[in-house]
Amino acid sequence: MAILVVEDNEDNLALLDYLLRAYGHLPLLARNGADGVRIAIEERPELILLDIRMPGMDGHEVAATIKSTPGLEQTCIVAVTASVLAGERERIVASGFDGYIAKPIDPESFIGELEPFLPGPPAAETSAGER
Repeated sequence: MAILVVEDNEDNLALLDYLLRAYGHLPLLARNGADGVRIAIEERPELILLDIRMPGMDGHEVAATIKSTPGLEQTCIVAVTASVLAGERERIVASGFDGYIAKPIDPESFIGELEPFLPGPPAAETSAGER
């Protein structure tokens, strides 16, 4: 499954890339919001993991742009953020996110937190003829 990760912190991006690949997913990586929007439009990922606090386009702007793009309205977008205060949670949900995962990422529980947002089995579980 193609999962787009939009994250400006290189360490977080590398960790998410590693964890997703370890579980058989195919991450697409964007280091800023503008690239995230471009990749989402070009590649049509099934899931987007999106940082909230980024320079330039923040996660709220990225999510709104993607959700307003024809053909991407139903794309599942999950905030991956350290901003989990009550007011920020409400803003995340109100701006079109389907959920959120709190930072710092716990490698042992991350995939379990992500599972409710995954529409199908990871790429490693499909047969060679389906790839």
